[in-house]
Amino acid sequence: MDARNGETLRLHSTNMSPKGDPGADTSGSNHLDSPGKGSVEDDYDPHLHRETEGASNNIEALVNLLKCSLGTGILAMPQAFANAGIVTGIISTIVVGIIVTHCLDILIKSQYWVCKTKRVPLLTYPETMRGALSAGPGFMRKLAQPSAACVDSFLVVYQLGICCVYIVFIARNMKQLVDPYQELRTEWFLLFILVPLMGFNLIPSLKMLAPFSMVANVLTVLGLGIIVYYVSSDKKSQEPLDLWGSAATFPLFFGTVLFALTAVGVVVAIENNMKTPKSFGAPCGVLNTGMTLIVVVYVVVGALGYKFCVSECSDSITLDLPNNWVSTTVLIMYMVAIFISYALHCYVPVEIVWRDYVKPRLEKAGSQRLRLWEYVVRIVLCLITFVLAAAVPRLGLFISLFGAFCLSALGICFPAMMELCCSWPDNLGPGRIKMYKDIALFLIGIIGLVAGTYTALVAIVNSFM
Repeated sequence: MDARNGETLRLHSTNMSPKGDPGADTSGSNHLDSPGKGSVEDDYDPHLHRETEGASNNIEALVNLLKCSLGTGILAMPQAFANAGIVTGIISTIVVGIIVTHCLDILIKSQYWVCKTKRVPLLTYPETMRGALSAGPGFMRKLAQPSAACVDSFLVVYQLGICCVYIVFIARNMKQLVDPYQELRTEWFLLFILVPLMGFNLIPSLKMLAPFSMVANVLTVLGLGIIVYYVSSDKKSQEPLDLWGSAATFPLFFGTVLFALTAVGVVVAIENNMKTPKSFGAPCGVLNTGMTLIVVVYVVVGALGYKFCVSECSDSITLDLPNNWVSTTVLIMYMVAIFISYALHCYVPVEIVWRDYVKPRLEKAGSQRLRLWEYVVRIVLCLITFVLAAAVPRLGLFISLFGAFCLSALGICFPAMMELCCSWPDNLGPGRIKMYKDIALFLIGIIGLVAGTYTALVAIVNSFM
């Protein structure tokens, strides 16, 4: 499965113990690691008040983080390196990995601080954003209330974007299999998978999807192993490697790497479900260890895949494999895995739209057909992803677009804003260094969002000309 899986739902699951009082909202010292003078009672630790069934230990959490990071994002890394050049690609992937890891760390610490000041064991990402901004400078406090809806919007767009990527991935790989026998347009394959995916998306429970998720994980790991073997033992193109790439295409690389590396939902879900959550963000804890290994794997796959096909890299490295029975098996395994993963990812926007926006209004109106309306929401959201995929069947550009637009905000800008607010005004470090660091991160996120989104949209338009 991909780094963005069904566990992202935990972003919107507030698991409160009776020991916590969600109504207690007292102000405190704005420090991410510990409350300080004037804060709520120092003895309240949100971690100790969580009631989590089947909590995972450190090794299990690390395995979950690793296995959830092998999906369509990693398959697009060779093309990302083609946009950046091999030297720039290696260095930039490491730098982006460091930035993303740091931002995920401060997101988790911000969530802990807001939970501590509100004396609740757990908060969702939107609630954490609202709570953090409420403690910040005056102009930030004015943004606190609408910030939750803003986070929800980005999460919905992001998850639907992943679903669009998955649809195009399945259709493109089906076309790769069928083309030797009968050449058809990609749009026909989109139609072939519409009804099966829509039916699979009507499954109402994550528990019912869990066995399918296990199958998807096994198929993905096996498929990736075969791909690495092929690209390291053969060569598709004899072109010389581009070492430094082009500034014009670098934003496409940035969007793809963000899409591949930034696992906001998985990271929050895994930390929330740990027996010892304090070890998650430790110097050699689950987050740093897992992200280090993930970055290494992504650099290896990107570099080997780019060396294999150079400028001829397709949107997904699976489309560049030799035409034989082994590569056919890899295509089928990934298609099945991504088909299963589609329902898991579509579950998240369904929950946000249905539970937080549609269902409350229907209950207020006295509707007696809530289950029917839930199915309607599922079908409508599924159709939206198909319309977008059919309108722009460009896998690599989709990945860059949604990576730059959504994850620059969710993975960089928002965590930087939260840390600044939680540290305001007395815990910004010597010379207010933390403030300048967070401003720099915010600017990096904004530049990545604007430049990456613009470049991807221009490339999408040009691809039709």
